[in-house]
Amino acid sequence: MAACEKSLSQTFRKFFESKRSGGILLILGTVLALLLANSPVSASFLGIWQTYVAGLSIEHWVNDALMAAFFLLVGLELKHEMVNGELSNLKNAMLPLFAAFGGVAVPAAIHLALNTGTTTQPGIGIPMATDIVFALAALSLLGSKVPASLKVFLTALAVVDDLAAIVVIALFYTSQMSVTYLLCALATFAVLIALNRFFKVGALLPYLAGGLLMWFFMLQSGVHATLTGVLLAFAIPSSALQDDAHSPSHVLEHFLRKPVSLVILPIFALVNAGVIIGTGWADSLLTNNSLGVIAGLVIGKPLGITLMSFCAVALGLCRLPLDLSWRHVIGAGFLAGIGFTMSIFITNLAFTGAGDIINDSKMAILLASCLAGLVGVAWLTLFGHPTSMERNMDTMDLPIEDKS
Repeated sequence: MAACEKSLSQTFRKFFESKRSGGILLILGTVLALLLANSPVSASFLGIWQTYVAGLSIEHWVNDALMAAFFLLVGLELKHEMVNGELSNLKNAMLPLFAAFGGVAVPAAIHLALNTGTTTQPGIGIPMATDIVFALAALSLLGSKVPASLKVFLTALAVVDDLAAIVVIALFYTSQMSVTYLLCALATFAVLIALNRFFKVGALLPYLAGGLLMWFFMLQSGVHATLTGVLLAFAIPSSALQDDAHSPSHVLEHFLRKPVSLVILPIFALVNAGVIIGTGWADSLLTNNSLGVIAGLVIGKPLGITLMSFCAVALGLCRLPLDLSWRHVIGAGFLAGIGFTMSIFITNLAFTGAGDIINDSKMAILLASCLAGLVGVAWLTLFGHPTSMERNMDTMDLPIEDKS
């Protein structure tokens, strides 16, 4: 599929290629956290993260500060795709947009159906998320055995999915909001936009300095501080030229990619994946909240993504790329059920102070993410091979067409 490969921007290829090594380190961080949390040093290991430094616990520094860099990278990638990537063309963007909507709505509906009116109802956002790093790392294991368009589809789907999760965090997981600090944060954002649009400031330093100030205001406002990363991404200047290596947005995205994948996310896993597996662990997986998380990620994700994509195509709102079939969409749906990072992140916000519910939710997330990943890889291994027509496209040097 030479033609399809040519449609992948250099930025996208680098973004994708970093996922395998990042995924491995993420797994190692998760396994290490699980082992230490269930070892004789459990109390000491878990207690480290509650140590306060400069007014915040280490856990909060990781979840509120380091993860802001992760959201900044997500925002930069989303902006790139909207400006000159896969989402810049409305026709190309419609399929992952509809798929992401289904992948958010159906898991949320499943969890809500099981937990409505209970103390665990706030967990509705947990199965809505997709872990970009793990999902693309799993897909990378298949290499050329799957169509190139599937990589594009899953990446766009996961980015839009995370954007939806960010909106959910902003709207539903904000407590004791300070209007004054929020207005200060928004005013700082407006100044950064003005530096970009009206004063044409091309240096990164003013935007990074303003981003730090906006992060502080956002932290004090009660709105989760990591949202600063997304706002900052859209304030930083970018170029409409494909892969302009000198634009501030491209430079920062290139700089952040490796530290986020290889350092920040493994640290996040080490701090947050320390699930204590007690004697009643099996019973905890049968609670309505855990069942909602597991069913939402393992069943709701592929069901919602596939059904919404099918309806959109059947109604003529969008089309499948020529080298994709519905079996590929189903496989991508399972891989999108790997919630891990974002699901754990939302868990911490949904059940603040409820240690047992957080622990049980994380256990359900780990189990569901493993199941979704294994099923997705197995499905695509068995059914994801390109057809003879799709393989013939490898020899073609024509622009990608769509299925009618």
